[in-house]
Amino acid sequence: VSPWDIALCATGTAVAGENALVLAVLFYTPSLRAPMFLLIGSLALADLLAGLGLVANFAVRYLLRPPSEAAELGAAGLLLAAFSASVCSLLAITVDRYLSLYNALTYHSERTLGFTCAMVLLMWLLCLGVGLLPLLGWNCLRDQSACSILRPVTKDNAAVLAVTFLLLFALMMQLYLQICKIAFRHAQQIAVQHQFIATAQATSTRKGLSTLSLILGTFALCWIPFAIYSLVADSSYPVVYTYCLALPATCNSLINPIIYAFRNPDIQKSLWLACCGCIPSTFSSRPRTSSDV
Repeated sequence: VSPWDIALCATGTAVAGENALVLAVLFYTPSLRAPMFLLIGSLALADLLAGLGLVANFAVRYLLRPPSEAAELGAAGLLLAAFSASVCSLLAITVDRYLSLYNALTYHSERTLGFTCAMVLLMWLLCLGVGLLPLLGWNCLRDQSACSILRPVTKDNAAVLAVTFLLLFALMMQLYLQICKIAFRHAQQIAVQHQFIATAQATSTRKGLSTLSLILGTFALCWIPFAIYSLVADSSYPVVYTYCLALPATCNSLINPIIYAFRNPDIQKSLWLACCGCIPSTFSSRPRTSSDV
């Protein structure tokens, strides 16, 4: 048994457990029913399935005897669908944050829960379609020389997925730059209207910039190297390179709940209430503003 596969399986188990906790908090807390939390739940569900996909891939490779092509393609399809839904959910959260700042006056009336549910359902149907591609012929089981590093996906199809991912990341980066500009402008307006001291404005804006840097930096470090490697490499490259880049990419699903869920004040309150039945007196009750991004 490869130690790299054991590491991926262990990571998948941790990812599944962590995101299951997020889903449980969202499901059992009636107050967490806003569109923003629905998108966080979509991200948690996608990462949960990604974790289960990693475990299923390990089971198919080492525990299933005799090997089954259908099981291998099914596990690969689950991983494709889950990671596609994870990236699309991140993009949806980015768009939601942008609209909440750009259309601050009409956001709550336009972004209804029903509309968000419809968009999330459409997104998941698209990602499930991507997950079915290996079963529909996007595989190299009949021609091993055409395999990419993402076996059983072919090199050409892996390149399409990698380019699509890079385009989505470019869109996310552009949206976050716009969010940063709008948040900085809002911070200036608030400072002028309420005559805050300059340091208060600088602190708020700096916090928003640090949040954006954390989101974009983590996502880029985890996924960009693996996506670029998928473009240039094929199955003839040493498999250790694939493992070294795939492991950080899967760890992004381990980091997502920390960035998008556990840092949220409302989810933090629900976790404290679930764990000890109380909220610490030191817990900040300051409402989040646009400058917090």
